[in-house]
Amino acid sequence: MKLVRTEEAVGHVLCHDMTQIVTGGTDSQGHEKERFKGPRFRKGHVVQPEDIPVLLSMGKEHLYVWEMEPGMLHEDEGAKRLAALCLGEGCVASGEPREGKIGINAATDGVFLVDTERLFAVNSTDQVMIATRKGNFGVKAGDALAGTRVIPLVIPETMLAAAEAAADVATFGPLMRVAPYKLKSAAIIATGSEVKRGLIEDTFTPVVVRKLAAFGIECASIAKPGDDMADLVSAIDAARAQGVDMVVCTGGMSVDPDDNTPGAIKRAGARIVTYGAPVLPGAMLCVGYFDGEDGASVPIVGLPGCVMYNAATVFDLVLPRIAAGIPLVKRDFVELGEGGLCLGCKPCTFPVCPFGK
Repeated sequence: MKLVRTEEAVGHVLCHDMTQIVTGGTDSQGHEKERFKGPRFRKGHVVQPEDIPVLLSMGKEHLYVWEMEPGMLHEDEGAKRLAALCLGEGCVASGEPREGKIGINAATDGVFLVDTERLFAVNSTDQVMIATRKGNFGVKAGDALAGTRVIPLVIPETMLAAAEAAADVATFGPLMRVAPYKLKSAAIIATGSEVKRGLIEDTFTPVVVRKLAAFGIECASIAKPGDDMADLVSAIDAARAQGVDMVVCTGGMSVDPDDNTPGAIKRAGARIVTYGAPVLPGAMLCVGYFDGEDGASVPIVGLPGCVMYNAATVFDLVLPRIAAGIPLVKRDFVELGEGGLCLGCKPCTFPVCPFGK
């Protein structure tokens, strides 16, 4: 930082806001007119030739400025380069940089995906930052996804290069993207002998129908096969024969001997990814896939009973990715453990508060 004559400041970066006061004078009755007082030039502004008369009229004959030496970048230029690391599929910059910041918004509805490890590596670089919303949740077009900022007014170009190397977009692609929802249809299998016999009202299926519809998935059929293992397997086979994109089994996933749902999912030929998840409510979730010869996989989900009466459960944590056709592996469920304890807030604000996160 150095002090220079205002006439010699063109091309330099202001270190402080420059406040301008415009006096309103008085009207014909002697009343004071409205006055203006506020920042005329913001910190970080690059002084232009046309700014000189204005600055002088404000009484600024000298200015404190950063020198733009070779190898240094203005904060706005740095912000553009940081934003470029984030602009994956379905992501768009919110506008031009201001004070070293650029926002990233969703360009489409879908699930927001973030490469956590590379984001960590970028944020481990000094003098730069990228803050995102929590990944793996559904977003709407126009939603804010992330913000980038260069911390100082000017930054060594080597710092930006280090952040870019940490992101390695050329090899792995951008740090984030919005994957559009792909699944369009689902078959629901409402288990339980009491449901089959009509002894109780099926209040589970309507809840699942609403949750699926929020992601553009239509319920194509509802079967009520009871609890017999062979009948459950037949119902799953019939659902698959319809060509639906997803199969959902409701009615509970307990360890009771007469609860055959997990076994039926496996016996029907599904590749089980997980039976159980470190999430409360929803620890008894079962997720598997029917892998086709063409490489496509149809997910099948066995839902614990808590999905019927809790506002948010493990199903809500994984459904956005399932709806977008993102293949889930065991690690995806293991990682839910931190923050996987619902705090039971009243009223529930999910997904603003995805449990304890």
